[in-house]
Amino acid sequence: MNKKTAKGFTLIELLIVIALLGALAVGLLAAVDPFEQLKKGRDTSLRNTAAEFFNATIRYYAQRSEFPWDTSVVGIGGTSSLDTMGSSITTMANAGELKQDFYTLAGGSSNLKKVNLYFENTEKIVICFQPESKSFRNDKNTIYDSTGSILSSCPDATSNACHICFK
Repeated sequence: MNKKTAKGFTLIELLIVIALLGALAVGLLAAVDPFEQLKKGRDTSLRNTAAEFFNATIRYYAQRSEFPWDTSVVGIGGTSSLDTMGSSITTMANAGELKQDFYTLAGGSSNLKKVNLYFENTEKIVICFQPESKSFRNDKNTIYDSTGSILSSCPDATSNACHICFK
């Protein structure tokens, strides 16, 4: 009598392992939340863009005692999104305060329109953006409205009024 010894796994064993791996993958996706990670990435990009524009504006003002925009266009107490500041971005890039390809690196007009400039007075500006991700909305720096005034109700992950500002 010849007995063959079977080596390997049965179909049932393989199906059980695949089902367990599938359940683990679903649990991992739920824990990681890929959409939240995408939002966090966009918020990080917007924060860096806002900070870079703010710092470049301050450096420009420190050297020239004027802002790189026409104050009649961006009036005192006025708000503009950065996508409308093309000539100012070019002026600061030509002065060496911003990279020449800042507009492209910042994500073009679709990202720049999410960052607002509030021209409070002739010596003070505020750059703000509204975060999308829960982690940025709950951040201790998300305490302002779109003009840089502190909101007592922030940070609040459910609020659309809370902004991160540089001033």
